[in-house]
Amino acid sequence: MKHRLVVVLGPTATGKSELGVELAQRLDGEVVNADSMQLYQGMDVGTAKLTHGERQGVVHHLLDIWPVTRTASVADYQLRARSAIDDIATRGRVPILVGGSGLYIRAVIDDMRFPGTDGEVRARLEAELAVVGAAALHDRLAALDAATAAVILPTNGRKIVRALEVAAIGGGAFTGLMPSYESVYDAVLIGLEWPTSDLDDRLTRRVDAMWQRELVEEVRGLVGQGLRDGVTARRALGYKQVLAMLDGELSQDEARARTVQATKRFVRRQRSWFRPDPRIEWLLATDDTADRAAALLRRPDAPRPVGIG
Repeated sequence: MKHRLVVVLGPTATGKSELGVELAQRLDGEVVNADSMQLYQGMDVGTAKLTHGERQGVVHHLLDIWPVTRTASVADYQLRARSAIDDIATRGRVPILVGGSGLYIRAVIDDMRFPGTDGEVRARLEAELAVVGAAALHDRLAALDAATAAVILPTNGRKIVRALEVAAIGGGAFTGLMPSYESVYDAVLIGLEWPTSDLDDRLTRRVDAMWQRELVEEVRGLVGQGLRDGVTARRALGYKQVLAMLDGELSQDEARARTVQATKRFVRRQRSWFRPDPRIEWLLATDDTADRAAALLRRPDAPRPVGIG
């Protein structure tokens, strides 16, 4: 029998973390993190990671599991997240998957399988990326696998390298890894949204708050832990821009403004990722969002996690 699972997803800064906590309190649940950057130790301010106080006693899984030098691995995350969900459900509690990283969410809830990796091939492609740039590698990918190239931005060097690696080791088309929208869990997917103008304002205030909470000092501390060597972590929103500021490439105002711009672009990509999924029940974030989310879970046609009366 499939485990029951609540999923809270949506663009950055829509209030997913807070809703996850409130639903966990109502349902006797525990949260499983699905924000790819909150997996990293010490990346707290720039990822808006809830403090221990803000978690209000709710158990959170898969926060702070990787050092900043660790290259992200969706396959590793998939194993860890499914293990946490199984453990929570086996103990009679409700697992609540919360985050905005679309690939990570689908890796957990859908029948998604990953090809192997080849360290030598990956290293060679990463070195080539540093020399010729993402656009040149994207052109090569387009010649090899036009369908995959069409869904990866020409500027996304990390994904381009991974797609070329998969092709080089005979793993097939990268897009072929994506399954249909059929969950391996008895899942309810709740999406949070805001009107674009309101969300833009929230994003700007959020970035300003990160600077006030000493994001720059956080990045300085992480540099001493190897942040510059982290293929994934050093490219995170805010961290990339602060590193450029510390290197004298940007002023503080420019770094802050570019973080806002990059976050708005990221939100557009998140919306494009989530929009086609017919399973998502979208809610406009308001003061009674938790009540409306709970009402969705009570519907006769919805999977019924334990704890919903």
